[in-house]
Amino acid sequence: MTDAPALEARRLFAAYHREPVLSDISLTLAAGQWTAIVGPNGAGKSSLLKVVLGTLRPLRGELRVLGASASQQRRAGKIAYMPQHEQVEWDFPVSVRETVMTGRYGLMRRDPWWQRVVPQRWANSLHRDAVDEALDAVDMREHAARPIGELSGGQKKRVMLARALAQQAEILLLDEPLAGVDPPSERLILRMLERERRAGRSIVMVTHDLPSARQHADQVALINHVLVGIGAPDEMLSDAMLAQLAVGGSPKGGLCVAA
Repeated sequence: MTDAPALEARRLFAAYHREPVLSDISLTLAAGQWTAIVGPNGAGKSSLLKVVLGTLRPLRGELRVLGASASQQRRAGKIAYMPQHEQVEWDFPVSVRETVMTGRYGLMRRDPWWQRVVPQRWANSLHRDAVDEALDAVDMREHAARPIGELSGGQKKRVMLARALAQQAEILLLDEPLAGVDPPSERLILRMLERERRAGRSIVMVTHDLPSARQHADQVALINHVLVGIGAPDEMLSDAMLAQLAVGGSPKGGLCVAA
């Protein structure tokens, strides 16, 4: 673990197809804390995660992850990601265990014995144990052989959380982990995230679930294309701040999109 901030953004701008989505975002997220990112649909919350993941290239600005470049920390396996339900191809013919094992592929490729064949066959005991531990953590070990397409919505969320946990990364990025889940799965997911925070990991969670953000997060960042505010949950989720969040800010002000 490091004393550097988990994430540090300075004057960050991003756009999709010349349409601005993030404008002049500057924020610092301390390591070892749980940050909830809250905002309306289309406000740029998931886009901020994509900038960290490298799937969305910022137009300008600086992003540091644990004191180094985001690309360096991605290669080092410091960042794990749990995508939204809609971003996963659930009809793909793989089992629960195989899905969670994909979270270890980056680590496998850094092992000298890695061969470009079916990784599941070549996963050594270190990787298999990490997968089993993650499946146990989300209470899905007994379903390990089932195709992911046969699972309920809550079970699918648990599997994707297990995939992120199996990476044993220092930062967990979660995009709407509580959306559409049953109450038992919601309680389990929140309990696991509490455990990971106590272990010193940094949690960055995009969410619309304000009660959970208020109860569990250390801080809340309000984003509506611009950073509306960041601070303690009770302050950021007050009626006044949520009203300001709804108004947001124009992402176009001062943004020059490269041709």
